[in-house]
Amino acid sequence: MVPIVRLRLNDRIVLKKPHPCGGSEFRILRVGSDVRIVCQTCGRDMTVNRIKLEKAIRQVLPAGETADETKKGSEQTHE
Repeated sequence: MVPIVRLRLNDRIVLKKPHPCGGSEFRILRVGSDVRIVCQTCGRDMTVNRIKLEKAIRQVLPAGETADETKKGSEQTHE
């Protein structure tokens, strides 16, 4: 059984496949059986089936943290 990904309001997610605008970071606006997300690059919002979204997630970032900050932090700990 696949564990349920914990998604919270205002968390940021990085998806495996980028949005057509080129951005791959999204902010969560609504959580339920469908999840509403907004692209951080172009501002487009969309509603995605939760199961489909969970398969497409590469990384979940808590609210207030960006992908760049996480990469920098992980690089410093591995050196």
